[in-house]
Amino acid sequence: MSRIEIVAAPEDAGQRLDAFLAAKAGEISRTRAKALIEEGAVTVDGQPEASPRAPVKPGSTYAVALPAPVAALPQPENIPLDILFEDAHLLILNKPAGMAVHPAPGSEDGTLVNALLHHCKGQLSGIGGVERPGIVHRLDKLTSGVMVAAKTEAAHAGLAALFEHHDIERMYLAATRGAPRPLSGTVDAAIARSQTDRKKMSVHRNPDSPSARRAVTHYRAIETFGVRDKHTRTPAAALIECRLETGRTHQIRVHMSHIGVPILGDPVYGRQIGLTALGSGDGHAAALAGVKAMDRQALHAAVLGFIHPVTGEELHFEVPVPDDMATLVAALRRLPKD
Repeated sequence: MSRIEIVAAPEDAGQRLDAFLAAKAGEISRTRAKALIEEGAVTVDGQPEASPRAPVKPGSTYAVALPAPVAALPQPENIPLDILFEDAHLLILNKPAGMAVHPAPGSEDGTLVNALLHHCKGQLSGIGGVERPGIVHRLDKLTSGVMVAAKTEAAHAGLAALFEHHDIERMYLAATRGAPRPLSGTVDAAIARSQTDRKKMSVHRNPDSPSARRAVTHYRAIETFGVRDKHTRTPAAALIECRLETGRTHQIRVHMSHIGVPILGDPVYGRQIGLTALGSGDGHAAALAGVKAMDRQALHAAVLGFIHPVTGEELHFEVPVPDDMATLVAALRRLPKD
């Protein structure tokens, strides 16, 4: 990893941070500068800055941590894909938990992009001048479920517009520690890069901050499990349907944790391991063991629906939760409610 430091001059005052870095650093584009800022790789006088639009302050020292470069074009890999739909323009698939979408440090190969480059060989018309699949939204490595990838520039631009204008249906299923109060509602809370851990996101106290982005999640508890407090009869866990109005990084995970019902198995936002539930017996023990055995966040992208950006066809896909999450839910149903 290399590091670039730039001291802003008086004439730089008020420039957008991403444009300033691209102009001064020379070796990075504005798009790359924006991505680095949003990834938490840029600091101002030693403090993280997460907004590409932040105005430059004269006299301040801007530092950019450049990660070690990865290959410009990932290598195609013959990895089986669960494809739900495919035409000349796009592809819908069911991504398994454990597969990263893009190559990154720690996941240089075996990613969805590697698999798509092999599967779509000779079919990609070039996106941004590069023969590559167009990923407009991504699922976390440990999140399973349905997602879309573009094969042409037209499909990529059309999908990006659908996501930008929220003209797309996305429903996720999450198993949570505790149940939300009320059991259905909306979380409208801006999200920004955490100031203490650049790998995490958090709800921002000031939604008007340049580094915060509005995030809206509509949720509904489909089922509750067990009891964790004999006086309030608060459920020990719940299966929640989450529908996204916006699509921010880690949005559902952050929002559920924010309202006090972190997703079971979440290694980053889960707060604690295990589950507190009243009761005893074989069902109780089996349920608690099932929760501890979940080695990823219990989050699954179950529904994706949109109008095909090229053909105008109405597309709608639903995929059931994978075996590990189905086993978890079955275990939670064994928790006693009395």
